[in-house]
Amino acid sequence: MHRRSEAKGGNVIPALCSIIGILILCSVIASCLPVTVPRLMGYEIYNVVSGSMEPEIPVGSVIYVKAAAPEEVREGDVIAFWSNGSVVAHRVVKNKMVEGSFVTKGDANAREDMNEADYEALIGRVAAHYPVLGELTLLYTSPVGKAYVIGFAACGAMFNLLAGRLRERKRRG
Repeated sequence: MHRRSEAKGGNVIPALCSIIGILILCSVIASCLPVTVPRLMGYEIYNVVSGSMEPEIPVGSVIYVKAAAPEEVREGDVIAFWSNGSVVAHRVVKNKMVEGSFVTKGDANAREDMNEADYEALIGRVAAHYPVLGELTLLYTSPVGKAYVIGFAACGAMFNLLAGRLRERKRRG
């Protein structure tokens, strides 16, 4: 009897190490999914850094943009386009097909944008937006954030290695 309880007790620490390691690795994988899976499905991902589309799309959100032909864009659609080297996401007020441009306006802005967005500047239609996820994408795109994620994943792997070594040591001894 005494021998059996020792054997069970000796498996607690390796099991805990294994569980902690798996939880860490799962959290790293789960936190990467919103950034990687949409790209595999053809979406471009951008962070919202200004309040021009609030309250619909708040600052700190991430937007998923799907390529669209300019002729398919309708009034009321939110599009992403290049403007002076930056990506802008605004609502289409009018699609000027003859001129090949869009009249756009940020929801929080009082007036339409001063410059029209040419068809060539169109990235696509905003298919979805999620508040707060923008902070996550900033983390994964910064060098320090990448180091943290890699370090965190390495910790999870080390916990699993430790669990294996402890189990092996228990079998030998």
